[in-house]
Amino acid sequence: MVILTEKQQQQLVKYVELLNKWNKAYNLTSVRLPEEMMIKHIMDSLVVAPHLPGHHYIDVGTGPGLPGIVLAIALPDTQFVLLDSLGKRVRFLMQVKHELGLNNVTPVQSRVEEYQPSVKLDGVLSRAFASLQDMVDWCSHLIDHSGKFIALKGVFPSEELESLPEGEKFEDKISKSNRFFFPKSKFLLLFFFVEENIVGRDFKDKICLALLHIQ
Repeated sequence: MVILTEKQQQQLVKYVELLNKWNKAYNLTSVRLPEEMMIKHIMDSLVVAPHLPGHHYIDVGTGPGLPGIVLAIALPDTQFVLLDSLGKRVRFLMQVKHELGLNNVTPVQSRVEEYQPSVKLDGVLSRAFASLQDMVDWCSHLIDHSGKFIALKGVFPSEELESLPEGEKFEDKISKSNRFFFPKSKFLLLFFFVEENIVGRDFKDKICLALLHIQ
């Protein structure tokens, strides 16, 4: 279970507000409505949080900070490098870091093949890669033998897993329900990560209300 404090809830809402504001000029995401950002960006990112036991991760091709910013809010004791090659996205991330007071975030403008971390990282996160093969090929230098690749995929990539190079093995599928508890509102959220990304409309509304009910 991931427990989000009142401060973390406020940070998530503030992040969505900033994303919505900057999106109008910078075109950071194709999702236009804040309530849809809560589902398609915030909850999709939070589902990974219980599966990050390490202390140093990199979000490659982070875009507007997904999932890196969301995970940095949920896991304040974990360090996240947010890597993107586009300057406008990195400028947005710097603003988010400043306004939300995220000391565990390091935005970096660079291509992944050119970036060299000062220490090997515990894992590589990404929603950006078209294939798992590309993720492994371009990011292997970022982690050591114990590091992990964590790919956020809407549909389970069976064919991609079969084409992975020898020595790379599939460890776990994040498909079970995950719980997020909001102490102040006494609201228990169950978010189901389904392969087809099908979630009922009523359930979406409940998630939005839970996240936004912090005034």
